[in-house]
Amino acid sequence: MTTPDTSTSRRALLAAGAGVALAAALPVGVARAASPGYGEKGAVAGLRALEREYGARLGVYARDTATGRTVVHRADEAFPMCSLFKTLAAGAVLRDLDHDGTRLAKRVHYTLQDVTDAGGGSVTGRPENIAGGLTVAELCSAAIAQSDNAAGNLLLRELGGPTAITRFCRSLGDRTTRLDRWEPDLNSAEPSRVTDTTSPRAIGRTYARLALGDALDPGDRERLNRWLLSNTTSGDRLRAGLPKDWAVADKTGAGSYGTNNNVGIGWPPGRPPVILAILSTMPEPTAPRDNTLIARTAKLLADALA
Repeated sequence: MTTPDTSTSRRALLAAGAGVALAAALPVGVARAASPGYGEKGAVAGLRALEREYGARLGVYARDTATGRTVVHRADEAFPMCSLFKTLAAGAVLRDLDHDGTRLAKRVHYTLQDVTDAGGGSVTGRPENIAGGLTVAELCSAAIAQSDNAAGNLLLRELGGPTAITRFCRSLGDRTTRLDRWEPDLNSAEPSRVTDTTSPRAIGRTYARLALGDALDPGDRERLNRWLLSNTTSGDRLRAGLPKDWAVADKTGAGSYGTNNNVGIGWPPGRPPVILAILSTMPEPTAPRDNTLIARTAKLLADALA
């Protein structure tokens, strides 16, 4: 898919800056949703119907930051995180490692074996990049916009390993999200596994703190949003279900057991943003990923909240 047009991206970035006070006002342990109206109740019924239709377990946390209206379904259950961690890795690099721009400019050298061991990478796997390396900023962009697995692992290496993501989340008040393994093992997604998991509410709020809140300084927040706005992997998922005039900054993730995730921020024209976290799994390890489930869920949420 194509990246957002310049005017849409600029509008979203301006809205992200204006959204700091909104997101910062949301305490970790207190839900500030208005009493569910017909739209929210109908949305939950619709989510249950989608679960039955697809034979999936579907988790949702969606919040309209303008009104406080919230749709939740299995919002506090554990789901495999998969590539959603890559946004967190980029956020941790921006906040904890790059204080004057020199870390983002650092060139990281790696081998073809690093790419193979990670399960591949559309950016890191190019011969010219293997030969010359990539900057940390380029790795962040590749990890988010292309979901490049090797780029994700190389960012984890910069941070000191997967548990750095857990520590980063705890510092943001997220007591749920955890990362324990590297790509591609973290995508095994067994139903009983507690490692490498998050919940829809936890990951939705954490993404909001990074993209809208004060977890990052303004320049780093804008940089992260640019990477999220340029995501190329959700054209038939979250972005397919949301109105075409929304600006969307998001990240996808996928794994075994049909695991299919999409989390991000959507900006309706002229309105404050909507936080959207959609996570899903299937009961069988070889179940195919069905992107239409994510797209239909996104449409349902947009209809209920926007």
